[in-house]
Amino acid sequence: MRNLPIQLGILMLVYLVFAVVAIWRALHGGGIDLFTFGVVPVFIGIAIRAPWAAIIFKLYVLLQTLGFAALAVTAILAYQITPEDVKVVIDGINIPMPWVVSGIIVLLGFQYWVAFSASTKAFLLKSPATTV
Repeated sequence: MRNLPIQLGILMLVYLVFAVVAIWRALHGGGIDLFTFGVVPVFIGIAIRAPWAAIIFKLYVLLQTLGFAALAVTAILAYQITPEDVKVVIDGINIPMPWVVSGIIVLLGFQYWVAFSASTKAFLLKSPATTV
């Protein structure tokens, strides 16, 4: 990929990992949901520099924002009722809530920065499909 902006390259690597995990999860009975499996068309669109990639990319980041906002509201309401039950546990390891919130903010912030940066726009506008 010629002239790939470094921030887009890093995000594509993250999306590739998410896509592999989403496909593995779907094949092993974990189910398919738009929140995790939605990264596949975004990754493919950016990789082939499709004309629709920028729109799908921004919509996917917006979808993640709405999903995390809904989870945050649910967590805040649950915390008001039973504070001891609001926790994130992965494989028996309790992850502190400030780390989870910080990670989500960093992930969303980075995606917004990449999605709306001029270098990403320029990269996706120079689509091989549109230049003949």
